[in-house]
Amino acid sequence: MSASSASALLAAAAQFGTPLYVYQADTIRAQYHKLTTAFSGHPTRFFYACKALTNVAVLKVLLAEGSGLDCVSINEVKLGLHVGFQPENILFTPNSVAFSELVEAKELGVNLNIDNLSLLERFGTTFGGSYPVCVRLNPHIEAGGNYKISTGHIDSKFGVSIHQMRHLERVVKGTGLHVRGLHMHTGSEIKDVQVFLRALDILFDAARRFPQLEFLDLGSGFKVPYKPGDPETDVAGLGHQVAAAFQEFEKEYGRPLEAWFEPGKYLVSEAGYLLVEVSTVKHTTATVFAGVNSGFNHLIRPMMYDAYHYISNLSHPDGPERLYTVVGNICETDTFAWDRLLPEVREGDILAFHNAGAYGFEMSSSFNSRLRPAEVLLDGEEAPRLIRRRQTFEDLLAGQV
Repeated sequence: MSASSASALLAAAAQFGTPLYVYQADTIRAQYHKLTTAFSGHPTRFFYACKALTNVAVLKVLLAEGSGLDCVSINEVKLGLHVGFQPENILFTPNSVAFSELVEAKELGVNLNIDNLSLLERFGTTFGGSYPVCVRLNPHIEAGGNYKISTGHIDSKFGVSIHQMRHLERVVKGTGLHVRGLHMHTGSEIKDVQVFLRALDILFDAARRFPQLEFLDLGSGFKVPYKPGDPETDVAGLGHQVAAAFQEFEKEYGRPLEAWFEPGKYLVSEAGYLLVEVSTVKHTTATVFAGVNSGFNHLIRPMMYDAYHYISNLSHPDGPERLYTVVGNICETDTFAWDRLLPEVREGDILAFHNAGAYGFEMSSSFNSRLRPAEVLLDGEEAPRLIRRRQTFEDLLAGQV
């Protein structure tokens, strides 16, 4: 981390208090431009998977860059429309939802991505081919950094199995359903670009059965580095190979097809930091604990996914390095890092958890009746901007009757 970035984070902590989520708009823009450059060899559209971070200020940054929006709930769709995304630039990719939610999304005019045969049949029976849809397929490819975020394997709840293609074809022909796109998403944190290319081959094979397609959607899952030396997805190399594969397939298919992707973590993860204050330094017979004023109620990824988050000591970056187990203030084990080598940690120091932009605040809660943190946006030379106020005690009571 540069000295200027550390200084800006410390200033934000001093102004807005901790715990505090801070996002850097310039990093989000840089990640988006990296993708658009990598895939410039073929018509490609990107839909930000906003489940990673839905703060409307962040959505506006990506809207201004020309991104579309991928939504997994009807309220995410409504957030997108509220911010200013046009319906045709919103993709609705729900799972295990009631038919009424699909109907509501249809009435809002967004792109529908349906992953269930019974819902597809009901949609086709109700609307015929009057409203085109995308079908999410399950390629039976296991990929991703953790089983909990692998979505394309044989036991996954997501998508129509590729072994059910005959059934899918019967539904389409029997109801007159208009299929304009096919979609796959195999998982998150995919290091090997061959995973995407294997999925693309399966999409090409399925596409031969549907003559009215306009796009093929490869989902996302691009990996970002979480620790020094971590690999990341070679998006530039992938972009070249995807472009070549599409161009070759289009000769056979007889019409051009767009490539679609839904990056989420890739766009916002590295842009975000969770700033916390060290409340206690506790020596036991075996361990030195650095206890902070946060917990898995604010950042659950280390506990849920065994995720690694790099930690900086912003207050004492040049101190002698020592081993610390960094823990939170929740009434169960909520360990952020075991035996982590950090510059000497003192009570009152400000620590920064890196790569906290994706699934950090978004998965936070008020567990233990502790308050959710504020969020701040850093945008170029502008003053830090509060984009969500800190939760209050009164907020805990709101909605209770």
